[in-house]
Amino acid sequence: MGKKALMVVSFGTSVPEARGAIEHIEKTLAAARSGYDFYRAFTSGIIRKKIALEQGEEIMEPGRLAQKLADEGYEELICQSLHVIPGHEYEKLCRALEPYRARFARLEIGKPLLWQNTDYLRLTRGLLAHMPKLEKNEAFVWMGHGTDHPADAAYALVENTFRFSGAERVYVSTVEGFPNFDYVLRRLHARQIERVWLSPLMVVAGDHARNDLAGAGEDSWKSVLESEGYDVQLLNKGLGEYDEVAALFASHLPE
Repeated sequence: MGKKALMVVSFGTSVPEARGAIEHIEKTLAAARSGYDFYRAFTSGIIRKKIALEQGEEIMEPGRLAQKLADEGYEELICQSLHVIPGHEYEKLCRALEPYRARFARLEIGKPLLWQNTDYLRLTRGLLAHMPKLEKNEAFVWMGHGTDHPADAAYALVENTFRFSGAERVYVSTVEGFPNFDYVLRRLHARQIERVWLSPLMVVAGDHARNDLAGAGEDSWKSVLESEGYDVQLLNKGLGEYDEVAALFASHLPE
């Protein structure tokens, strides 16, 4: 039987403490494909360069890693995306690997976290198990990354799936897409909310979680909410830290 590799690809993070969320998913995936040699890749060139400069560690780009594996005689390569939505970064991953299909007897790419309707149900129900039971004056706000890609619509669907499960005061907003933070503020005002829970809807609690969500700067979501008189509580964990999320990614592994 030929050599087989599992490549796990995420956007990446330059925050060492946040990388545990990625590693948690990686361990779950590696255990699910124990007959495969494990490899890691990041799609973000900026993060790869920062890690190399500041931490002295080289993490490969997916295409370069695929070439290395082909040169080393691997015949089968399965790749699992750790991206949340099928947006620009997932498409970049697919483009990076396409030139190497002819180098492998089998090359397949697993879908990102949110791909089909059942993924939204599994994600929201898994997260509800870790969220506090909200009182009438409380709301929970998840921060997604957001994008100008059409896949940005996934964030609104996540919120509506929470609603389907009976979570009426759970909102999803994004840093760079829609729904945006103004949308959430209007919802909070309309509901006469007093306490707001904040958490990142991202694989890692990295720079966005530390700065845009919970940072000390006056424009962070936490600071803005506190300036308006809300009591703000943080659940600052990356999605990758939850077993349910790791299992959902594992269900997308190519068979």
